[in-house]
Amino acid sequence: MPYQFDFSWLAPYAPALLNGVRVTLQLILVGGTLGILVGIACAWVRALGPKALRWPVSAYVEMIRNTPFLIQLFFIFFGLPGLGIQMDEMSAAYLAMTINLGAYACEIIRAGIEATPKGQYEAGASLAMTRWETFRHVVLVPSLQRIWPALSSQVVIVMLGSAVVSQIAVEDLTFVANFIQSRNFRAFETYLVSTIIYLALAILVRRAMGLLGSALFPKRRPA
Repeated sequence: MPYQFDFSWLAPYAPALLNGVRVTLQLILVGGTLGILVGIACAWVRALGPKALRWPVSAYVEMIRNTPFLIQLFFIFFGLPGLGIQMDEMSAAYLAMTINLGAYACEIIRAGIEATPKGQYEAGASLAMTRWETFRHVVLVPSLQRIWPALSSQVVIVMLGSAVVSQIAVEDLTFVANFIQSRNFRAFETYLVSTIIYLALAILVRRAMGLLGSALFPKRRPA
């Protein structure tokens, strides 16, 4: 018997789906912003910072990049309470996404920093700038401009990976899709709709990152 498609359930569950989209966007807005800031700080340490800090930062980057995001999330939400550190579901999701994106962003941004011509560092030194001032005023912006497409792609990847936060009962899009499927038993239609929404979100986030890049780097040329 041919499969009978049925999307009649969509209208009643539209508010729940919209709420799931809102939570997913909220996660990537907070986690993405904080993750990029962590990545910038760690990239500075690995490329130009004090040698005493380079080993701990390198260990953090390697540990996060070589372990599953789901395990990192479970460690934060289920493991840290064993040490007396407790947080709610959203806080755990924010922290996990920040830590995860920070490690990947660190390596992406470091690649941009290492592509900076040595003459720019010398120019900063000739102006009596400190290493941090040279990094902030002379190196960082051109470096970010070079790697912005790669960084944007990583933000999208983390946004799609955020689907696993449904495992700790964060009511994101995946959580809502699982809930709907458990009620209507229309797995194909439910996950088809959620797939299309994730695709639209990925395009939206990539476009937003592109617009942000245009605003941050107006008419600049990579050094």
